[in-house]
Amino acid sequence: MELLNIDCLGRPLRLEGSMAGWQQVFWNNTLVSQQNATGNSDGHSQHSFTLTGQNANGEAQEILITLDIHLQWQPFVLDYRISVDGAPQSSGQRTTKDIERQTPQVAPAVPQKFSLVGLASLGFKLLKSAKVIKVVLAGASIAAYSWLFSFQFALALIACLMFHEYGHIRAMKYFGMKTKGIYLIPFMGGLALSDEKINTRWQDVVISIMGPTFGLLMSLFCVLLYWLTGEIFFAGLATFNALLNLFNLLPILPLDGGHILKSISFSMNSLTGLLTCVGGAAIGVYVSYTFGLALLGFLLLIGSLEIIFEWRSRHQSHLLPLDRYGQIFSTVWYLLTVCALVGVIWYFAGIGDDLLGLPLKILQS
Repeated sequence: MELLNIDCLGRPLRLEGSMAGWQQVFWNNTLVSQQNATGNSDGHSQHSFTLTGQNANGEAQEILITLDIHLQWQPFVLDYRISVDGAPQSSGQRTTKDIERQTPQVAPAVPQKFSLVGLASLGFKLLKSAKVIKVVLAGASIAAYSWLFSFQFALALIACLMFHEYGHIRAMKYFGMKTKGIYLIPFMGGLALSDEKINTRWQDVVISIMGPTFGLLMSLFCVLLYWLTGEIFFAGLATFNALLNLFNLLPILPLDGGHILKSISFSMNSLTGLLTCVGGAAIGVYVSYTFGLALLGFLLLIGSLEIIFEWRSRHQSHLLPLDRYGQIFSTVWYLLTVCALVGVIWYFAGIGDDLLGLPLKILQS
């Protein structure tokens, strides 16, 4: 990932590195110094290299550049000092906030894999600029949910989905990202799009979890309306909206839960952190099967295995990892949201109405 990008002798000087310990220094997009992975990326390191410049008489001369850095990953703090022929030229400090606001000069390479999902994603990207696609997808979603329930319930459910996606949009705008709007997908929910890339795993967590959080707020609002009016319509809306948001929090990519748990687990730079993540997943599976939530437990197991298999490649990511506080806060936020959504479904399942008990039966199937 890009850690530093400043001016040096009128040309950009860029430092890239990872938690594995490797570092590369580029001057004017030319590699001038590198450090191999050491397994310990915290602490002091120095890069020295020579450049060919001109003296006052226009003659070529060698210029020695020294870049001293002191790096701490969790929380991220980078102190740097540049010297030219032994004379200090510039110094400064970068933190997580600086990484969030930067625009990387070199976009991270994404391996190209052939898949139906990839082809569908490519086709969607080609069409997403046309506003008519939004209208067509919204109409198809209303028709699909009307076929399952009723036209009135479909409109209300679409409103819940829009509120969920608006949570993603608000988070993107909080980080200063430009958004492309919301697209509804029949039987799949919705999709909030942005043209800009994220730089930190904290951004990934916040953007991902704000959708289900807004969805939870909508379900709680429907619960309140049910208490005030006694209308079963609001109870059904609260229940099915909770089910959709709970499904979104499953630890499977590209769902919101997959992004959240992957950011948390991949930020743990130790075997102990991975074992803690595995232990938490095992507890979740046990609780799911104890309460008869077979589908939830099975998908939780699959998603956790996916994270474990990809854990070793976490250092190859361009995203700045979460610090300890961020890992704990994100985990608590995630678990509280999941428990609250399950609580809404469980509450209405006990009322006795077949429609209200359907989401719980889906989880138990």
